[in-house]
Amino acid sequence: MKQTARIISTYTGDTSGVCSALYELGGLIVMHDPSGCNSTYSTHDEPRWYDMDSLIFISGLTEKDAIFGNDEKIISDTVNAAKELNPRFIAIAGTPIPYLTGCDIKSIAFEIENRTGIPSFGFETDGMRSYIRGASMAFSEYAERMCITSIKNTGFSMNILGVTPLDFSVNGSVESMKKAFRDREIEINSVIAMGCNFKDVENAGAADVNLVVSSCGLDCAKILRKKFGTPYIVGTPYGNKFTDILSGLLKSHSEKNILLNMAENAEKAKTVIIGESVTSMSLAYALKIEKNIDSKIISAVDTPMELLSPFCVNATDEEDIVRISENAVNIIADPMYKPIFKDNVNFIELPHEAFSGRIYRDKIPNLIENITPILNELN
Repeated sequence: MKQTARIISTYTGDTSGVCSALYELGGLIVMHDPSGCNSTYSTHDEPRWYDMDSLIFISGLTEKDAIFGNDEKIISDTVNAAKELNPRFIAIAGTPIPYLTGCDIKSIAFEIENRTGIPSFGFETDGMRSYIRGASMAFSEYAERMCITSIKNTGFSMNILGVTPLDFSVNGSVESMKKAFRDREIEINSVIAMGCNFKDVENAGAADVNLVVSSCGLDCAKILRKKFGTPYIVGTPYGNKFTDILSGLLKSHSEKNILLNMAENAEKAKTVIIGESVTSMSLAYALKIEKNIDSKIISAVDTPMELLSPFCVNATDEEDIVRISENAVNIIADPMYKPIFKDNVNFIELPHEAFSGRIYRDKIPNLIENITPILNELN
C-alpha cells in the first residue's frame, strides 16, 4: 500500500512519452489500446494537439482480440494506413492491456516493416512507468535508426537533446534555449525533438557537441556518441550564469557532469526541489551560483542511475517524498504537491506539464529566460 498516493497525482505514462518524443518527426504512431490511453494523451499530455498535426492513432484493441492474440488486426490496419499516409517511420507503443496479455510489440513492428519497407519501431511500454522511460526509448531508437549523417557542419554547432512539452511546455522555453546559445556564438543544429523538423534531427551527427536538457535525452546522447563520436554534457540552461558555464563546456567539448559537483552540499540543504532530475538539478545549480542556496533534489520519476547522488535522490512514493522533505524550509514543486506538506513550509509553485497537465499551464514560467521569480520567493 506504500505505493498508493493519497493526495498527489501521477506523472505522465511511458506510452505518452513515446508519442510526445516522436510527435513532430513525421511518423505514424499507433497506441495499441482500446481508446483510453489516447484520450488521456490528447487531453492532458499533449499541448500541441490543437495547433500541429501528427499521425497518432489507436489500434482499437477489443477484448476478444486481446484474449485470443489477434495481432493480424493491428498489423494489417497499420500497413493499410501507412500505404495511404506514407509516413517516414512507424512506431507501435504498448499499453497496459497488451502488456498484461503478453503481446510481442517488437515482433508486430518487425512484421509491419517487412510488409511496408518503412522503418518501424516497437516500444514495449506498459503505461505503468513514467514518460521518461517512453521518451528515452523513442529518442534512442530514432537516433539509432534514423540519424545517419556523419559529415560535420562547417561552423561550430550543437544538438539539444531530450526536449518535449512534458518538461518544457509551450511557453517559449525552446526558443529561449536556442537564442541563449546563439547569443553565445553556438549554432543550433537540431532540437530533439520539439520546434525542429525531421531533416535537422536526422542530421544530428553533423553537430560538434550535444547538450542533454532532460533525462529523456541521456540515452540518445550515448547513441549519438557511439555512432558519431559526439561528446555530450548534461544540464538545462537556467539563468545567465549557468548558461555561461554550459556554453564554456560545450565549446571545449567537455563531458564533465558539473551537476554532480553539488552532491557535497546536499546534507545542509534547506531547499527541496521536486520534479525531473536534470531540470531540477540544473535549477539547483543556478540557485547556488546566483544566490548561494543549497538544494536537494527529489526526482519523482524514472531516473538514470548515473544522475543519482546524495544531492539527487529518487523517490516516487508520496510517503517517501514527505519524509525526505520534512526539514525543508523551501519546497519548489508543482502546485499539486502542496497539500502533502505542512502549512509553515515556504512552498514555491513550479508547475510541471508532465504532472499537472494543462491545469497550471498558463503559470509555467520560462526559466531559461528568467529565474528571478524563483529567486525572489526563496527564504
